Amino acid sequence: MLTWQARMTRALLWVSVIAWGVLLGGKLFDHVVLAAAWSANPPESLNLLPYGERYPVDTGDYFFPSSVALLLCSLGLFISGWRTPLGYRLCLILPPLMLLVILVFTVVWFWPANAALWHVAQGAPGAMQDLTEITAMVGHWVVFDRIRILAGLIAFVLCIKAISVPFPASRGKNVA
Repeated sequence: MLTWQARMTRALLWVSVIAWGVLLGGKLFDHVVLAAAWSANPPESLNLLPYGERYPVDTGDYFFPSSVALLLCSLGLFISGWRTPLGYRLCLILPPLMLLVILVFTVVWFWPANAALWHVAQGAPGAMQDLTEITAMVGHWVVFDRIRILAGLIAFVLCIKAISVPFPASRGKNVA
C-alpha cells in the first residue's frame, strides 16, 4: 500500500510529465516554425514576429502561465518526494530548478530582447538600426532558445525517469 506521499508524488509526476510534454511540444513548434520564420533574414523577416495585427497572439500568454503552473506542481512534487533517496530526489528537484532558471532567464533576457526586436520590426523611434547588432541579437535569441529547449528536455527526461521506476520505500534504498 502506497503512503499519501507516494500517491501524491506519483500523481504530481504524471501531471509534470504531461505538462512538460505539452510545453516542450509548444516550444518546439515556436522554435522550428515561428522563430525560424522571423529569424530567417533580419531585419526584414522580423515582421513575422508573432505579435501585432498580422499575428495577434502573444506566445507568452501560452508559455508563461503554463510554466508557472508547472513550477508550482514541480515544487509540490519535490516536497511530496522529500523523504525519498537522494538519486530519486534529484529527479524531483532538478526539473523545478531548471524551470525556475528558464523562467528567470526568459524574463531577464528574452522579454527585453523580444521588445527590442519588435521595435525594430515596427520601425519604432529609438529602435536598433545597426544590421550587425540586429543580426547578433537574433542569433543570440535562437541559440539561447535552443538552450531553453535543451534544459526543458532534460527536466522532462528526469520526470520520465522518476515515474518509470517503482516509488522508493525509504531513504536507505537507492532507486536511481
